[in-house]
Amino acid sequence: MEYRIEHDSMGEVRVPADKYWAAQTERSRGNFPIGVGIETMPKEIIRAFGMARANHTLKPEKMTAQKLEAICTAADEVIAGRLDAHFPLVVWQTGSGTQSNMNANEVIANRANEIAGEKLCHPNDDINMSQSSNDTFPTAMHISAVTVLEDCLIPAAEGLIETFRTLEAENEGIVKSGRTHLQDAVPISFAQEISGWRSSLERDVELVRLAMKPLSELALGGTAVGTGLNAPAGFSEKVAEEISALTGKNFVTAPNKYHALTSKDEIVFAHGAVKAMAADMMKIANDVRWLASGPRCGLGEIRIPENEPGSSIMPGKVNPTQCEQVTMVAVQVMGNDAAIGFAASQGNFELNVFMPVIAYNFLQSVRLLSESITSFRNNCAVGIKADRDKMHHNLYNSLMLVTALNPYIGYENAAKTAKLAYKENISLKEACVKLGFLSAERFDEVFHPEEMV
Repeated sequence: MEYRIEHDSMGEVRVPADKYWAAQTERSRGNFPIGVGIETMPKEIIRAFGMARANHTLKPEKMTAQKLEAICTAADEVIAGRLDAHFPLVVWQTGSGTQSNMNANEVIANRANEIAGEKLCHPNDDINMSQSSNDTFPTAMHISAVTVLEDCLIPAAEGLIETFRTLEAENEGIVKSGRTHLQDAVPISFAQEISGWRSSLERDVELVRLAMKPLSELALGGTAVGTGLNAPAGFSEKVAEEISALTGKNFVTAPNKYHALTSKDEIVFAHGAVKAMAADMMKIANDVRWLASGPRCGLGEIRIPENEPGSSIMPGKVNPTQCEQVTMVAVQVMGNDAAIGFAASQGNFELNVFMPVIAYNFLQSVRLLSESITSFRNNCAVGIKADRDKMHHNLYNSLMLVTALNPYIGYENAAKTAKLAYKENISLKEACVKLGFLSAERFDEVFHPEEMV
């Protein structure tokens, strides 16, 4: 491999000749050989680092038109993902994300110099101008968080909501046994059961949207400790306008930069909404696999798509694999929530130095959950079919239909009816008549399970 010599304030460093990064990135590569190639800084963070552009307006004597043109071209390439190979650093680095900030500064500077055809830009003086890692990294966190929530998670959830709405219409009028405590309960329509799934996700989307508003506040302009040292007047507001224009999303400057640098409460709150959706997806996936259990020795009230063989030893076995991926993703999101909460609690004085792990876990949660929901929708939910015969059988075999008799024979007599029917393996009607609570004719007059929903 060929190398070139780069330098920083600590001296000279050999850097791969075909890479745009420079000395500080190379030092980080050597100092943090942790999770290399696996747990690298999320691409969403890298993209966000390419977005701050306000210095030309506010410092034209330093940010010349020539520099601006070269820097913006390089930054656009970062945003587009064309320079991803030049961002090798891992999550497990300094807790402020300084190395990744400098990685972006070095890549943009060297690429801008290549575009300009001369050594025009310095990573600190020109790319990091008016900024600090301490305000750029939390800004990148908020930009990337809003982007993935709005562009990935919400559309995925809304797609599944629409599928459930279609299933409700398709299954209107089908009555089945309800269940509480994993025990038989009074009847419910299948459409009502599906509506519970739909409504849960609709509420989750509402919560995510609520959580996005605080994330729209950006720390940029606070620089090192929140005072705005070395940033020109108006930089905070101007850069928020520029980022809004670039992303098409509404960002504003954080009113208190001391809070913005050290507190991560907005991320904690937003991930709580993500966790709520993961919890509901866990519930929905469990419902689906319980209802589909069998095909002969389980509940068997619905059929789901058979996507692949389920066993290497049991021929013909098919498993609810889409439900299983959902529940595993939900567990990962819940674990990530614990990590984010612990990390966010560790802000000391003017800075939180757990930001890379917060960003990594947040973005992983949203990415995984978005893809999980979409896969579940496409490979399972759209193919859910009710087994009407099994639902009808289970409904009329349920002892909890005895609840309909409460107004006619009272709670205690209804309980005696259910217990006798269970003990002697007879129908509720036979038990009720045997106990003398109702005649067979009167039982038929008042007992209508389909009307109990």
